[in-house]
Amino acid sequence: MIVDASDLIVGRFATVVAKKSLLGEKIDIVNCDKAVLTGTKANVLAKYQRKRSMGTPAKGPFFPKMPDRFVRRVIRGMLPYKLTKGSDAYKRIMCYIGVPEEFEGKTFETVKEANISKLPNLKYIKVGEICKLLGAKHE
Repeated sequence: MIVDASDLIVGRFATVVAKKSLLGEKIDIVNCDKAVLTGTKANVLAKYQRKRSMGTPAKGPFFPKMPDRFVRRVIRGMLPYKLTKGSDAYKRIMCYIGVPEEFEGKTFETVKEANISKLPNLKYIKVGEICKLLGAKHE
């Protein structure tokens, strides 16, 4: 299953992906940098800045800066990743920035329940913007 994350709310499509992965399905997620998080820009950025500044650089907690790893970390939070079934499910999920060559011309699925058009207001921020402000070095 190949999911296009463009204009999808991260938490809502992550739950669907986590459930399908636990059932044994291999899932590839493209356009992770175009997925969105809801909330005002200031609140969302403040939350992730606080998370990043906690702990120590040597011991963690570690938070990814790249959009594909960021989305994969969100999905990991919805899996029992410390158990065997959860770690196996986590290995079946791959995230990509943009669309890689191997998926060109293939049909992508979307999660209708997670579309940004379901949002009653326009307060959201793209994952790519958050990661850029956290220090990601992608275009």
